[in-house]
This record gives sequence, structure tokens and C-alpha cells, in this order.
Amino acid sequence: MSIFVFFRYAQTDALPHWATSTTDLKTLAFYVGIIFGCLHWISNLVVDFSVFSRLPYICSLFIKGLLLLIGALCIASLFEFMELWHIHNHMATLWKISTTHVINSHSFQLLLIYLIFIRFSLAFIEQTMLLIGCKELINIGLGKYHKPRYEQRLFVYLDMTDSTAHAESLGDYRFSCLIQDCFKLLADPVSQSRGEIYRYMGDAVFIHWPVKNGVMNQRCLKLYYDFNQILSWHGTEFRQRYGFVPQFKAAVHCGQVVTAVVGVQKQEISFFSDVLNTLARLQDQCSLLSQQLLVSAAVAMRFDSQQQDFDLKDLGQIKLKGKQHSMQVYGVNKIK
Repeated sequence: MSIFVFFRYAQTDALPHWATSTTDLKTLAFYVGIIFGCLHWISNLVVDFSVFSRLPYICSLFIKGLLLLIGALCIASLFEFMELWHIHNHMATLWKISTTHVINSHSFQLLLIYLIFIRFSLAFIEQTMLLIGCKELINIGLGKYHKPRYEQRLFVYLDMTDSTAHAESLGDYRFSCLIQDCFKLLADPVSQSRGEIYRYMGDAVFIHWPVKNGVMNQRCLKLYYDFNQILSWHGTEFRQRYGFVPQFKAAVHCGQVVTAVVGVQKQEISFFSDVLNTLARLQDQCSLLSQQLLVSAAVAMRFDSQQQDFDLKDLGQIKLKGKQHSMQVYGVNKIK
């Protein structure tokens, strides 16, 4: 938006009547940029976190554009007021300006063209980031993983409890709506814990961190309990829509993985390692061990021993399906 202000007044060598120096132009550009940035943020907030979020994307984009158009009309009126600054009794003249005059003004037409271009550009970038992921998009663009590389990663595997029974009772359509509602509530815990979504698999999801970040302040454990707390807060809504409050079980494991970009027409960053297979097998043990959250010894040993937010219960050596060797497993309970 600041660029637009300079573009608007760069067509003439002379300064506008209301400006005494280029500093005034810079000040205007700064404040208009802030105002329009806030309008863009508010339009996203209003549409993405309301009943409009279930509308087709083109409809939500239209509503966002309409809100920004109202803001553009206000800013164009501001420009018209500034153009009248040199006229005697300009305040009285301003009240005589009709909306039609503002819409037909050169300032508004330029602003409208700029608005359409920016809105569609931002929409394209936003959707690309939502589909691929912000960090993943940056890493693909920088070519960070075009050559496979070794990394230490920590993974959380979340899976809905009794999902098969729920799918049969709700039907495919309502069950998919349930999954949408659940994973929409997962966004904040993932963001707050600074994790990243690796992949959705039906009613399950993989979340990952670099190992150091995942164990810091026990983020991987807090994410699970924060998510369950949010589901509980929305319990009334879930009961009204689906007849029950969904519950999730989870497993946490870490280790060395090979990270690489795969695909040509549709690229993604994938992890290759036995860590993910072990994680899935570990999560299968939740029901057998009557635990909601299981943690491998590889993760438990990395936690800060001074932190007392969670109680880790040693469940002993567990033989996982398809594995030759047993592994040390811990159950997790939150200390109230």
C-alpha cells in the first residue's frame, strides 16, 4: 500500500499542495500502509473465523475483497480531501463531494486496480502456503531439500479414538465434517508449539519439529493436552452436531530421518526413516496399554528433568508389531 501512495504521486514532478516535502509523502505512505494492512488482517479474521469459512473459496475471497473495497473507498476519500487542501474552506467543499465523484476520481480508479491486483496476488500466495505450508514452500523455493539430507526430527502421531465406529454411525459426509472441525481446532496448538503439519491421513495427522525444538518446554506433550482441552471447550458444539466429543490418542518418537523433495508435477518434502513406522506401531499400543499418550525412551530421555508438568510412567519394554527388538515406552499424565 505504501508503494501505491508513491506511485500515485510520482506521476508529477511537483509535490501535492498539502505536502511541504517528500517527508510528508513518506509519512502518508507509512500510515496508509498500516491502515490497509489492518484492514486486510481484519477481513481475513472476519471471514476465516466465522460462518463464512465454510463457503466456497471464491465466495470468501469476494467478501474479503468487498471489505477491502470499503476501506479503499475511505482511503480514496482521504486522497480527495488532500487534493482540496489548498482550497479555501476545504472542509465545506469536502462535504459536497458525492460518492459518485469519489468513485470516478483518478485516485480511486488507481487504487481499485492496485487493490484487485494485490488481493488476487495475496490470495494465490495464501492458498499456496495453506496447501504446502509456509516453511515447506520456502524450503522448496530455496532448494534446501533437492538433495536428500540427514536431520534429527521429533514426530507426534495423533489419531482419533474409535474412528471406525464414528465413521459408520455418522456416514462419510458428516464424518469428514467432523475431521474438518477437529483439525481446524488443532491449528492453534500446532502454531503455539512451533510445530509443523507433516501430513494428514484420514482421521490422523503427523506433526513434527527439529528434536531440540520439540522437547523444549515439553512442547510435543503440551500440544496434545492443549488440543484435548480445546476439544473439551467445544464439547457442547460437538455433541449438538455429532452426538459426542471426539477424543484422540497419540504417540511421540524421534530419531534420524532423511529429508528430501519428491515429485515433479506436485512436489512435497518427505521424510524417509524407520522412525515413522515405529511411531505408527507405538501409537497402536495406546489401546492395548490403556494409555492416551505414549512416549518412546528416545524422547523421554531428552526432556528437562527439572520440568514437572507431566508425569512419565515407565511401562517397560514393549514388543512392537513387525519389530525385532523391544523398546522402552512411557505413558504420560498431566500433573494438575
